[in-house]
Amino acid sequence: MAILIVDDIPVNLMLLEEMLQQEGYSDIYCVRSGQEALEMLASTEEAEAEEKRVDLILMDVMMPGMDGIEACQRIKAQDGLRDIPVIMVTIRDDDEALAQAFAMGATDYIIKPVKEIELLARVRAALRLKRETDRRKAREQELVELTRQLDTMNRRLMHMVPRDSLTEVGNRRYFDEILGREWNRARREAVPLSLLMVDLDDFKKFNEAHGRDKGDECLRKVADILRCVLKRAGDTVVRYGGEEFAAILPNTPNGGALVVAHEFMEQLAALNISCGGALIGVSLTASIGLATAEPCRGSDMQGLVIAAEGAHYLAKGEGGNRIKVALDCQ
Repeated sequence: MAILIVDDIPVNLMLLEEMLQQEGYSDIYCVRSGQEALEMLASTEEAEAEEKRVDLILMDVMMPGMDGIEACQRIKAQDGLRDIPVIMVTIRDDDEALAQAFAMGATDYIIKPVKEIELLARVRAALRLKRETDRRKAREQELVELTRQLDTMNRRLMHMVPRDSLTEVGNRRYFDEILGREWNRARREAVPLSLLMVDLDDFKKFNEAHGRDKGDECLRKVADILRCVLKRAGDTVVRYGGEEFAAILPNTPNGGALVVAHEFMEQLAALNISCGGALIGVSLTASIGLATAEPCRGSDMQGLVIAAEGAHYLAKGEGGNRIKVALDCQ
């Protein structure tokens, strides 16, 4: 690790350098002013070679021109340099100067005349601090990079999923893919698969009365409610078409799917579909058809879709704003 010694008196530079070299520190730079130190640090900061960086600074407090306190302040003001420990070298009656130096970011101090044992102990401690700081920053950078990579992967995955551009849930093609996959899984694992078909009641009249923009906003809110009530990672909501949505519930029996359907109806009613403006005593409702199957060899998943759609049409036919459950299908 490289050490920079800053002192305007040559004999002091030679003494400190010799003590450090005898301890085995070979990368040592010596400069005679605060300005020279800043210029050198600027050049090492710009250098790409790792071995040219400075890991510790021994800085004399009293120097002509720019003293050690001002030099320390300028070093700590720069992003690329502020993590370098600065040990101030001072005479015994420099208490006020030391207080200023610590306020500027100095790490430690050594009293003149410098004792070798004290110097080496403080240097070792400062370099340990620098190594730990470097490790922490490296870990933070790794986490930042990992987060960036995960974010990139998630964005790519989002683009890979066929999505409805208005509601940001899956579209009809995605429904076919997911339902087919979950049907096969349910058959392999001998578990139930439930399907909800959700259709907003009188939505065309709603659009005619309040405009397409408010209608689109309502569809987005309905999609958000469905996403909210589908609490498990494996559950899927899609826009089936127009004002129709579908929810695929893997490994969910009839009763569990019915709980989800009721929760959706409650949240839809609580929303009162304001959609940015009051709806003169009108609340948007939905009709839901629910079907559950336990797939077996030779069974057809299209039967599940037909059963859920049939229950949904029955709910519509009875006036809407209700849930109808189809008989279990295979």
